[in-house]
Amino acid sequence: MKSLNDTVKLNNGIAMPGFGLGVWKVKDGEEVIHSVLSALRAGYKMIDTAAIYRNEGGVGEALRRSGVHRDDVFITTKVWNADQGYESTLAAFETSTKKLGIETVDLYLIHWPKAGKYKETWKAMEKLYKDGRVRAIGVCNFHKHHLEDLLQDAEIKPAVDQIELHPLLTQVPLRNYCYKQAIAIEAYSPLGSGGLINHPTLNEIGKKYGKTSAQVMLRWDVENEIITIPRSTQEAHIISNADIFDFALSPEDIDKIDALNADQRFGADPDHFDF
Repeated sequence: MKSLNDTVKLNNGIAMPGFGLGVWKVKDGEEVIHSVLSALRAGYKMIDTAAIYRNEGGVGEALRRSGVHRDDVFITTKVWNADQGYESTLAAFETSTKKLGIETVDLYLIHWPKAGKYKETWKAMEKLYKDGRVRAIGVCNFHKHHLEDLLQDAEIKPAVDQIELHPLLTQVPLRNYCYKQAIAIEAYSPLGSGGLINHPTLNEIGKKYGKTSAQVMLRWDVENEIITIPRSTQEAHIISNADIFDFALSPEDIDKIDALNADQRFGADPDHFDF
């Protein structure tokens, strides 16, 4: 990626922006509307939401208010665990599209690998894809063994695996597996849910380039061919997060960031969750 306009080609040929806005924990109504409008004004081409975020309605309202053509914004949403299953996934998709006010979703994801459910859910996702209701389908929070299990019966390979990924959780083995499978990696919580903003190594690297620690982390994503969706409700931060295309990290600095890995999660482990 060399600019916010650049895309990643998914395994079905669809062009997905490599940088976007995540809206997890952003309140529905004016807060999420402000965030999405700020991002679109700043040149963002992708918005990532989910049914469980309970802000799809606000995202849809922001799209309407923005005046941006629907085809110029890539919209991702996700089916929640309680709705997994074949018929319930199809119904959940209809609910999401009504809230968003759109007919077609660009990327629809299984939010978590719900044991005993995700294969049935995937069949519904495949139907939505074949019916032209979604342009690409994928998963979130799937480990390698989840993907291997899914692929045993899947007709369509996931286009994306969206996972928690940041300098303290680099997920290199999973990334390598997905790259071999032509499954794009997308990072959520790319700033460690805000917990890495004051990390001394990242701040030191940032000073070298005249950049913030957040910009260093997001640039690290871009240089590792990781799609990334930082979250912010403040317009200044939304603009700043995208100001990462005028510098490149040295190989030495990339190595320093890679070395921070501690397999530390800020969210749940996909092998151990109870929701």
